[in-house]
Amino acid sequence: MERKFKVYVYKEGEPPMAHDGPCKEMYSIEGRFINELEHGTTRFRTSDPERAHIYFLPFSVTSMVEYLYRPLTYDLVPLKQYVADYVKVVSTRHPFWNRTSGADHFMLACHDWGPLVSEANPQLYSRSIRGLCNANSSEGFNPQKDVSIPEIHLFGGYLPTKLQNPPPLTEPRPHLAFFAGGVHGPIRPILLDNWKGRDNDMKVYEYLPEGVDYYSFMLQSKYCLCPSGYEVASPRVVESIYAECIPVILSKKFVLPLSDVLRWESFSVQVKVSDIPRLKEVLTSISEEKYMKLKENLRAVRKHFMLNKPAQRFDAFHMILHSIWLRRLNMRLS
Repeated sequence: MERKFKVYVYKEGEPPMAHDGPCKEMYSIEGRFINELEHGTTRFRTSDPERAHIYFLPFSVTSMVEYLYRPLTYDLVPLKQYVADYVKVVSTRHPFWNRTSGADHFMLACHDWGPLVSEANPQLYSRSIRGLCNANSSEGFNPQKDVSIPEIHLFGGYLPTKLQNPPPLTEPRPHLAFFAGGVHGPIRPILLDNWKGRDNDMKVYEYLPEGVDYYSFMLQSKYCLCPSGYEVASPRVVESIYAECIPVILSKKFVLPLSDVLRWESFSVQVKVSDIPRLKEVLTSISEEKYMKLKENLRAVRKHFMLNKPAQRFDAFHMILHSIWLRRLNMRLS
């Protein structure tokens, strides 16, 4: 891939909806990816569309929500209209979209509404590669052509200081499991009903007690519980990886990020929602030897979830591109 893969970025569109995006806070991966591909030192971008293997539609759904969405209306028509117009422009000015019906094109969106906005153009939804944080296979995410990307929350654009250097692998962690978060979606209420305040080994909170630090709890826990909310994705998964706290995935229909490359079973634990009432039993049944192996593997994959500036080999930017490259290799163009 590093020697051959070439991406053409369409020049159409004006900031802030295109060629721009958030580089900090919840959906930082949108802006960081666009910025790295357009302005970084990457060898993957080509200015010659005839040499490209794939074509990038550089719009940011998060920016559309900020500038086009009217709060509390739940009206996505302006966002969908923008995407439909963008595809119409590039398909009219260039021959590339029409020769494959968009199959060798891709978009990237971390906002929860990314999948919905992609419905603006039927070919974008059904044929193009969609890089999405909200990778819900029950809502149209197709693992054979779409790419599940990690949701990375960078406060102020930076990795929280406490997560930059986790403690040594052998340092004891006093808590078995930890979760703190708001009640939304169908899974978190089950977790809280069964474990909130019920067991001292299971540090499960809706709201943290005053003066207690969230990341300190992560760094002191063996397992970090990652239940889906209204949407399947959560930055808590990546935060757990940074803290080297084994992620416990509590979800339905969530295609895990970069799972075409990474073996999640080697560094995380996946528990059925129906098994939440016996969650402590499941976790305590994991031997110390297996736990240490999970932790070693977690440290090994940590670099694949880092957003570096500039991008570095094997980091999140390169892993996402690699997954897109794999989809392009498997694509049959008629």
